[in-house]
Amino acid sequence: MHPFAIPESIAARVAGRCGTPHPFARLDARRTALVVIDMQNGFMRADVAHALCPMAEHVVSAINRLASGLRAAGGAVYWIQNTFDARCETEWSVMQAMATPEARARRAASMSEGTVGHALWPLLDVRIGDEVVRKYRYSAFIEGGSDLPARLRARGLDTVLIVGTVTNVCCESSARDAMMLNFRTVMVPDGCAAVTDAEHTASLLAFYLQFGDVLTVDECIAGFAPEERVAA
Repeated sequence: MHPFAIPESIAARVAGRCGTPHPFARLDARRTALVVIDMQNGFMRADVAHALCPMAEHVVSAINRLASGLRAAGGAVYWIQNTFDARCETEWSVMQAMATPEARARRAASMSEGTVGHALWPLLDVRIGDEVVRKYRYSAFIEGGSDLPARLRARGLDTVLIVGTVTNVCCESSARDAMMLNFRTVMVPDGCAAVTDAEHTASLLAFYLQFGDVLTVDECIAGFAPEERVAA
């Protein structure tokens, strides 16, 4: 997985603004959702990918471990699937116009429902009781992107942990929008994957400085523990 560390100077700036370098270190698991972004064959399997992220395969075990820990603590897991349909041609025409005809065709072939590319990566530990959500924009939280915000609120969930691929596009877009829709938002560095280490680091630090917290899988799981157990 990507190497990542928060520079002391950045942590000090966050602490100066928030009163602590990690404002969401304590997590009420019963109000928390793990949001797994775009961990699909179409980003991870070379023969069907329209936008391959080789690092994504290396964060699967971390995502599965966090999902298991959150379920055990009473939280919920949501698997988000990037999806192409006919509406993308008109309702998101700007994105289409920024791609070549060949790139548009590859995305349609890879991200349409029922294709191999659209399917979740087979080694993900998807369980009965988890939810699967179709996503039609980079962000799962923007209007027109998905019905995820309504689903979360219907279950009384106000905190989201963001993992998946790629860090600096769909993960960061979702995380920023989640915060601006009033969800307590955490990006998980060892659960996110980008094309390069530099893109991964820049994205996480930009998010951390203003939008939410950045916590590792271990830190998230520790944050689920009851207060008295942590103190002991």
